[in-house]
Amino acid sequence: MKIGALREIMPGEARVAMTPVSAQDIRKLGHTCLIETGAGEDSGFSDAAYRAAGVEIVPDAATLVAEADVIVKVRPPEPEEAALLREGQTLISFFYPSSNSELLEQARATGASVIAMDMVPRISRAQKMDALSSMANIAGYRAVIEAGANFGRFFTGQVTAAGKVPPAQVLIVGAGVAGLAAIGTAVSLGAVVHAFDVRPEVAEQIESMGASFVFLEFEAAQDGAATGGYAAPSSPEFREKQLAKFRELAPQMDIVITTALIPGRPAPVLWTRDMVEAMKPGSVIIDLAAERGGNCEATVPNEKFVTPNGVTVVGYTDFPSRMAAQASTLYSTNIRHMLTDLTPGKDGVLLHNMEDDVIRGATVAHHGEVTWPPPPPKIQAIASAVAKPKPRELTPSERREQETLAFKGETRRQVGMLVAGTVVLGLIGLVAPASFMSHFIVFALACFVGFQVIWSVSHSLHTPLMAVTNAISGIVILGALLQVGSGSWLIVFLAAISILIATINIVGGFLVTRRMLAMFQRS
Repeated sequence: MKIGALREIMPGEARVAMTPVSAQDIRKLGHTCLIETGAGEDSGFSDAAYRAAGVEIVPDAATLVAEADVIVKVRPPEPEEAALLREGQTLISFFYPSSNSELLEQARATGASVIAMDMVPRISRAQKMDALSSMANIAGYRAVIEAGANFGRFFTGQVTAAGKVPPAQVLIVGAGVAGLAAIGTAVSLGAVVHAFDVRPEVAEQIESMGASFVFLEFEAAQDGAATGGYAAPSSPEFREKQLAKFRELAPQMDIVITTALIPGRPAPVLWTRDMVEAMKPGSVIIDLAAERGGNCEATVPNEKFVTPNGVTVVGYTDFPSRMAAQASTLYSTNIRHMLTDLTPGKDGVLLHNMEDDVIRGATVAHHGEVTWPPPPPKIQAIASAVAKPKPRELTPSERREQETLAFKGETRRQVGMLVAGTVVLGLIGLVAPASFMSHFIVFALACFVGFQVIWSVSHSLHTPLMAVTNAISGIVILGALLQVGSGSWLIVFLAAISILIATINIVGGFLVTRRMLAMFQRS
């Protein structure tokens, strides 16, 4: 088949759906690659680079659509682009069918099949084609970079001769792919990061990345996960509790990054105007949901402005496009994996299998019919973990009762071990000869004293692993010293060898540790 990539005509869009590297991979599947001239220039990929990768350069969109069997692009097609499609052709791009009903109807009328990369179901097998996650990962990272550029202060706290600089307080609203990427970036820059999500099961992920989860006390169970691993709309009661919590946090936050989206709906308003007015001058709001209306009530899509109280509100809708080379590389890889699933045979013929969960879920128009919305996938979407209930705080009397029970249990265990040890030693003393008992006592004393002597050395002088090996060597040395005065020449010889070898081990261990510590000392 011929796979053609169109040049994006939306103003400000710098991404491209095919890179020279992805084109080489597509050609290995047996396809021929075409690209409109200049399509990759804004992403840093020249026509010469495509020619070197074996891609045919086509002069304009009409010629490319007329020649190609499969059209790939990033943004939803403009009406003039959709009009070029023909029956039997396949278009693969972002499409957003819930908000593009007229465009969907126009595509259906052409008889072409349309695969929307934003509709790829979130099941394990489809992760390699999950373009939304790929772009969200970049958007989350870029949001923190944009916030830093507009914040005008350090992210990390510093104590200098000129004074103390507090760390930036960052709030991430929504802990999906974009939110987690923003958390990781902000934490790595040294900020104090707080994060909120309607799905309480993501608290563990948030905390594992170094942020603190904003816990919302709400009596009714809040199921924040919808089909496919996305967030679901919240109840009015939960929303009011949520907004109250945000109003409490607003005066403390330096940077707020909102990422909350609900499939098929406008972005929920989570940061109201009164919250913006409560923020400190110089604070920054980055609204990653601006393209769908925005999570911040003050957001203006595609614009950045400063409010009367000095808060910068950024409503850019092209965060992935601001890192066009990286975004194009990831998106084109998602496209390549989709093409691999569409052409499973070695002959390279496209097989639009509507029984396949991934292909069916992403197909919004096929054979002159609108196939959106898709049925629920037969394979369960990525399951959300059940949130662990927060343990109830014990009263002082209950805590004392638990401590008493624990003390009694530990006492019984120790008494039992002493009784068992006494019985074992008594039996050994009855049946063993006197010479054995003298050696046994030496062994017991060596184990106890040798371990205690070495283990008491501070771990700042040797690693915990080295402490264990040195303790074993200490036991060997102490036991050998007690045996070296024996009358047998063989025992004296073996004891001396043991002392020598164990001493080498201990001294060598401390020398190695000294060299390791010297690596961290300033010259």
